[in-house]
Formats: sequence, C-alpha cells, structure tokens
Amino acid sequence: MKENQSEYLIKRNNNEYEVVIGLEVHAQVLSESKLFSSSSTKFGAEPNSQVSLVDAAFPGMLPVINEFCIKQAVRTGIGLKAKINKRSIFDRKNYFYADLPQGYQISQYKNPIVGEGEVILDMLSGEKIIGIERLHLEQDAGKSIHDIDPKNTLVDLNRSGVALMEIVSKPDLRSLDEVNLYIKKLRSIMRYMGTCDGNMQEGSLRADVNVSVRKKGQKTYGTRCEIKNVNSIKFMQMAIDYEANRQVDVLEGGGAVDQETRLFDNKKNETRSMRSKEDAHDYRYFPDPDLLPLELSDEFINDLKKNIPELPDEKKKRFMEKFKLSSYEATILVSDIETSKYFEEVIKNSDVKISTNWITGELFALLNEKNLEITNSPISAKNLSKLINFIKDGTISGKIAKSIFEIMADGDQDPKKIIDEKGLKQQSDPKELKKVIDKVVNDNQEKVKEYKSGKEKLFGFFVGQVMKATAGKANPQLVNEILKKKLK
Repeated sequence: MKENQSEYLIKRNNNEYEVVIGLEVHAQVLSESKLFSSSSTKFGAEPNSQVSLVDAAFPGMLPVINEFCIKQAVRTGIGLKAKINKRSIFDRKNYFYADLPQGYQISQYKNPIVGEGEVILDMLSGEKIIGIERLHLEQDAGKSIHDIDPKNTLVDLNRSGVALMEIVSKPDLRSLDEVNLYIKKLRSIMRYMGTCDGNMQEGSLRADVNVSVRKKGQKTYGTRCEIKNVNSIKFMQMAIDYEANRQVDVLEGGGAVDQETRLFDNKKNETRSMRSKEDAHDYRYFPDPDLLPLELSDEFINDLKKNIPELPDEKKKRFMEKFKLSSYEATILVSDIETSKYFEEVIKNSDVKISTNWITGELFALLNEKNLEITNSPISAKNLSKLINFIKDGTISGKIAKSIFEIMADGDQDPKKIIDEKGLKQQSDPKELKKVIDKVVNDNQEKVKEYKSGKEKLFGFFVGQVMKATAGKANPQLVNEILKKKLK
C-alpha cells in the first residue's frame, strides 16, 4: 500500500514550513431538473438546449425551489454526520460575469442548510477526522467557451441553475495524500447516498483549494490563497504543491503573502493571480426576496434518516467483523459502492479470502489496464464466482485460473466452458500423479543423489519436471505431498 503522509513539510534554509489546506468542494446534486426550474440537467446536450426563462433570467421570472434537491442536500448532510439546520435562507451573491445571466448567484451565506460534520480518513497511522464547516445549496453558472470562435467568447447556459452542494472543509488537511483520501471518501459517501455521481470528467465534482503555509510549530494560520475550480485530484495535488512552494519562497525572500484568488494552469503546472480576494461584504449578500426562508420539520428530516443506506464506514466495520477482512482489504472494497456490490455478489457462493485476493488483485489490474469502472467489468460477478469455486475445489490450479481469467476477459465467458473445451482440468488423481512422479524420479537418479546429499533446492526441479510432464495440469499440492514421500 502506498504510504499516505499525514504531514507535508517544506524545508528552506534552516526553516520548516507546514502546509495547511482547506477544500470547498462543489458537488452537482444528482437530480433530473435544476434547483429553481424544471429544465433538464442531462450531460452532453446541445449548447443552450436545456435553458428555461428562469435559467436565462428573463424579467419577471421567479425561482421555484426543487424539493428533491433539498432532500438530496439533507441526505448528504446526514451522511457527513452533520447538523441539519431546520431553518436556512437563500441569499443573492452579487457579482458580474458573462455566463451569470442574473448578475447574481442564488446561494446561502450565513444560514446554510447543513452545519458542522465530519469525514473520517483511513490513514496508515490510524483514522483522522476532517471537519466539515458547512454544506450549502447554490445554483451553478453557465459556461464560457473561448476556443471555438477566434474573436468571441461563446456562452452555454445549460449548466445555469444546476443545483450544487458546496461542501466546505475546515483547514484540517495537511498533505497531498490527505487531499486524495478526502476527495475519494467524500465522493464515496455521496455515491453511496445517490446524491452526486462524483464524475469529475463531466464537471459533477470540482473544488476551490485554499492553501496557506506556516512555520512548523506555529499556532496561527498563514495568509491563504484560493485556487479556483480545480477539476481533478491530480491537478489539486499539483496546484497545492506549486502554491505552497511559491508562498514559502515569498516568505523566505522577506515578503508577505497576499490574500488572493488564483487559477491553476495545468499545462504550465503553476498558479497565477486572478484577482485580490474579496471579503464577503464585497459580494453584497442579501436574502433573496423571491424565496422564503426554508423551514424543515423534524418529521421531514427523520423520514430521510430512515432511508439512509449502509455507508462506507459502517460497511467497512461489517466486512471486517463478518468476513474477517483486514482494515486495508475492507477499505479498498468499500471505497466505491459498485465495488462493494460486486464483492458481495461474488462471495454469495464463493470463498471470501480467495474472492478478496482475486478482486483486489487480478480484477483491479484488468480494470486499470482497460481503464474501466467495475460497473463495466468484462468479467461478471457470477462468472468470477464460478472461477473461484473451481480453484477452491481443486478443479484447476491458480496458474491455470490466471490463463482462464485472461480468456474470460475477452467476453465474460463461462469458465466451465473454457475448462471443458481446452481440457484444462487439473490432474488430482493420486494414482496417476504417482506414475508421473515415479518416471521423473527414475529418469533423474543423479539429481536424486544430489538432493539426498543435502541439495534440497533441487526439490523445485522435480516439481518443475512433473508440471512439464503434465502440461501444467498437475495439482501442485498433491505433487508436493507425493514427491516428498518418494524422495525420502
């Protein structure tokens, strides 16, 4: 397992600097319609084909809250073990941008729908809790497109009004590895809940990254810079690494870090200044006059709690207790809801230990090689289960199983059919194996003498000769047992 660091220190001269990181994750609510209109949220539609009069901010158009989006936000809050605020307020965050048709964004400021919560990271050194400051709902802006027309910026408003959950962490992250684990865990929780698909390629999950540095041992935080709209974990890590080193260089040069908003250029691998950081009052927040305060009843919240599925932390605990998996194995298998479903489907009728090894080993390697999600696995849970059972009952050896696995990967074939057609059944008849072993021993008397004189490493030679004589089909365990007796 790759070492995950709980601290990222930068050394300059005789000084050591600690990096302090906070994330503002923008997660698109999994909903068929937008936050304040009935327009579709389907990805990949023709530009400006999913835009209502409300989304385009036509005069006189009033927003109407989407109840399902409210439920999704509350469900996510429950998954984060957070406080659900029974009263929240939608505010107008005023700023001008070409793809923001209203000239303001409907968001939540002082009274968000979800308060403080937590995300638990599984570190090698143990669990680490990352605090959640808040989760608030807001509408997304449109998208500016700069690379189609050489002279003009084009605007696509399909995303305008799409519901986002902004999940703000406390400045508790201290390393690039923790950022990686945090995003993956947050994504996993939301996928288990069915509140966000976490698809970064489609813009469903992105983050603003807050970075500051301070000398090791210093209690107060340094001046932070915010890096806007980073859309992959790799880019987040690259941006943090560059920005932290930039700030250290500024401080070591006798300067002061300016609080500002920056952009990350992933081609040049650098951050650059976008604007000085506005304070909240510069956005001129005020309650949206078209939307009443949102008030939730205990009954509403409790009804949602009743239908919360088993979440990653609870599933991990169950896997460890029920199936005797290690913490590492359980963490991998519960990291994604589809992986955990696949695993549980396989072990319905198969050995848990062998299943765990094959899923986390051969299957994951295959998926990585083909760049596939487990939902698109070329080998179904049903057929992998069959293959594991053939290994368990001695029908085939582990080596033969790997050959069969490669064939199965080309079209999810039934392993029994492959075994029968190619005659791959393992030789496990002791009488037949004894005949082969007798011949191997008789044909290699000089090696036998050397073995008996103390060259015990020659045992592998005899095993190899038996496997060669049986075209690799001999049961290795039986071969070892019979051969040891014979050579004595």
